[in-house]
Amino acid sequence: MIRDITLGQYYPANSILHKLDPRVKLLATLTFIAALFVAKGWPGYLAATIFLVVIIRLSRVPFSFMVRGLKAIVMILMITVVFNLFLTPGDKILVQVWKLKITDVGLRTAIFMAIRLTYLIVGSSVMTLTTTPNDLTDGLERLMGPLKKLHVPVHEVSMMMSIALRFIPILLEETDKIMKAQIARGADFENGNLIQKAKNLVPLLVPLFISAFRRANDLAMAMEARCYHGGEGRTKMKPLIYARRDYAAYGVVICFLAVIIALRVVL
Repeated sequence: MIRDITLGQYYPANSILHKLDPRVKLLATLTFIAALFVAKGWPGYLAATIFLVVIIRLSRVPFSFMVRGLKAIVMILMITVVFNLFLTPGDKILVQVWKLKITDVGLRTAIFMAIRLTYLIVGSSVMTLTTTPNDLTDGLERLMGPLKKLHVPVHEVSMMMSIALRFIPILLEETDKIMKAQIARGADFENGNLIQKAKNLVPLLVPLFISAFRRANDLAMAMEARCYHGGEGRTKMKPLIYARRDYAAYGVVICFLAVIIALRVVL
């Protein structure tokens, strides 16, 4: 399960999505998420499905690798579906077990909610899998540049988000190593009730926190040794410059959002 989490990982490949400006991918991801909430009915989700499939094909990231990240949210997905399935009122009752009722509206809402959450995870994974943490930092800093006038520490916020994304795969790998070491010493993380499983996690969490703080301290000392003092006066070795493909990508995303809005208005 630990290795199934793909958030924050970068998959190197020679695709047009890898070559796009990170600002384009960040804005496109936000637009795609907004479009999922705007979409209504099967036509809207069908358009979102086609768009997502095309993007995945263009990214040249194996579909199995991308879908693997969904295993980590199966429980959350099931809880969301069950709550929407049984707690959403409707006019037509399809199934009734004691006081629990499944209505036509509840079934429709549960299906659309499951599709929406799945597409949110996969769409966000496309951005992180095709963009390096350094590019994400530069893209976030450029996009949030106007907030500097409001005295918002844009560079620091972008740096913290980049470091957090970079630490996710490192901490996952560290967790996997510690878990295997504890299992070799007789620890049991699978059997027992919920309280016992929580107690069994203590031998895992304590060394994991110690390792995380040690890595954070090493990173802080390395940044201080290199005279890092924030973003004031810093220059970029590779400044972000829009190319033709970036403007074309903006056009495709705008057309996709227009189609979603049109389908909602018309249908």
